[in-house]
Amino acid sequence: MKYSILLIISVLFFSCKTETASTGYLIEGNAPGIYNGIRSYIMTTDDRGRQRAIDTAIVMNEKFVFEGQTDNPDQYVLTIDNVQRSLPFLLTNETMTIDINKSDITKSEIKGSQANADYNRFNKGLEVLISDLRSISNERRVAIRNKDTAIAKSLEDKLREDQVKVVDYGFEFIKDNPESLTALVILGQQLGAKNINAEKLLNTFNGLGEDLKTTKKGRSLNAAIQTLINTKKKEEALAIGKMAPTFEAPSPEGNTVSLGDIKGKVTIIDFWAAWCGPCRRENPNVVRIYEKYHDKGLEIIGVSLDGERRQQNPKKAWTDAIEKDGLKWHQVSNLKYFNDPVAKLYNIEAIPATFILDEEGKIVAKNLRGKALENKIMELLEKS
Repeated sequence: MKYSILLIISVLFFSCKTETASTGYLIEGNAPGIYNGIRSYIMTTDDRGRQRAIDTAIVMNEKFVFEGQTDNPDQYVLTIDNVQRSLPFLLTNETMTIDINKSDITKSEIKGSQANADYNRFNKGLEVLISDLRSISNERRVAIRNKDTAIAKSLEDKLREDQVKVVDYGFEFIKDNPESLTALVILGQQLGAKNINAEKLLNTFNGLGEDLKTTKKGRSLNAAIQTLINTKKKEEALAIGKMAPTFEAPSPEGNTVSLGDIKGKVTIIDFWAAWCGPCRRENPNVVRIYEKYHDKGLEIIGVSLDGERRQQNPKKAWTDAIEKDGLKWHQVSNLKYFNDPVAKLYNIEAIPATFILDEEGKIVAKNLRGKALENKIMELLEKS
């Protein structure tokens, strides 16, 4: 009898020792009031901004279960057919329970997940700051309506200060929780903030745990931060007062034209394309300005972003537009659409775009059109 007991204990002991731990996620959902057969989904957004389901579960007896494994721990969204709105949550390879609030799914409770506990804690703190912002914003609107400019100005300054607090709150939370998936999610949200400090983003990312940095989201976020840093550097290099970056590109005849070879007392770098409606509508104004001021020292170099894939013959479209619009100034293009090296050098993301240079080649104005463009040309020529 003792032998049998020892054998049973031994079997149980070694069974526990050799049992393989689960490496995936298990989400047990409690869905009171939701009928059998209703589908629930874990949704993500792909690189093109489209939502797609990565997992589906069917409600039975007011319960549903998701079971699987993710190679990309991140923020996902839980949706349920016939239930309004959705529940953002952090999907990790762990076991958790979600108690669904059918009347307001965003108030559903998530248990058993440290990442989601962290995320909930962050959001509660954020809600307090957002509430303060709304209150100040409402007070400011009242002050503006009452034409109390002094109070309105004071509240506007307070609003800016509190907006900075919101951003700083995110960074502080990340600093205090560098191993939590929540930190990575928050940092991704910070990336989209207006006028965010790119170097601060990078330093904060570097302070995260190695396990987070090497995830798919971590690698993607690092690449996005590096891109933002490079973009900021380009913007700084293209700020008013900076020397315009020099370049050279082929003319319609195949000759190489350099910016340095054609600069005048005033020079306009005009990014345009045959397919660009606003560019073509502005061209008559640029032609008029060129004819009026060319003899006084105005030079223009047009950089075409033709080469859009739907153009059957980009070069012909480009040269036809030059002739039709009467563009008598220097023209260059690599016919590579927005991948044109000159467009990339000047950080061009939309056209028409213009840079106005003084006699030394410094950028003195950007993106002027119509009468504003002519006024600036007049002003600069009078000074020269």
